[in-house]
Amino acid sequence: MQLWVVIPAFNEEQSIGATLTRLAAQTDQDFKIVVVDNASTDGTAEIVRSFAGVQLIAEAEKGTGAAADTGIRHAILNGATHIARTDADCLPDDGWVAAVRGAFEEGLEMVSGPLRPRTDEFKLKLWERRLLPAVVAFAAVFGRFRPSNKDAAYLGPYVMMPGCNMAISAAMYEKSGGFPRSRIEDLHEDRALVNRVRRMTGAYGLRKDMIVYGSVRRLRAYGLVGTLGWYADHRYTPEVVDIRL
Repeated sequence: MQLWVVIPAFNEEQSIGATLTRLAAQTDQDFKIVVVDNASTDGTAEIVRSFAGVQLIAEAEKGTGAAADTGIRHAILNGATHIARTDADCLPDDGWVAAVRGAFEEGLEMVSGPLRPRTDEFKLKLWERRLLPAVVAFAAVFGRFRPSNKDAAYLGPYVMMPGCNMAISAAMYEKSGGFPRSRIEDLHEDRALVNRVRRMTGAYGLRKDMIVYGSVRRLRAYGLVGTLGWYADHRYTPEVVDIRL
């Protein structure tokens, strides 16, 4: 198994260093990293270059879907048989890569896990620590009832797999067509990929030990109602989508 980690990044000079530092501390170190600089105008690229062994490529077409797709296809062209994706504002748990590998060894072709709130960005109150998991849970339940997630052609039930905590085999990525090359404000590319895979296989699922700690900056900027609306088919879309600290 040749495992790569792909990280799309746009103006993440304040966060990308912590993400790469956490990946450098993984219990399983048998993987490669590629960061896709999605037309950043800050010091993101310079910070990435300071980390030995981390590849940096560029994607000028703005969009998380476009950047993630470019990174994954780069990894596959360079020998990756399996790819994990996280985002440049996230902190994978120390055992994240090991959990990803374990899921693939068990026969899954696509896998995700819990998304929990980061506690290093802001001083979070108890209710805030519980809010991000609650939002994710709400989005997962909502997704089961969305008409577009119900189709006799699907080979398994809908499962929410956030793009910042997702892994897929190279063969399944290519077979399914991969991420749509879209902007996050136009389409939730992770949901689209999940549904593409569901038409191809039932060998996908969740692992409780595949944990990623995600930023709460969008939750703070959008508010609870706005965040729920954002994940519910962009029923709420703010003027500024790319929230930074």
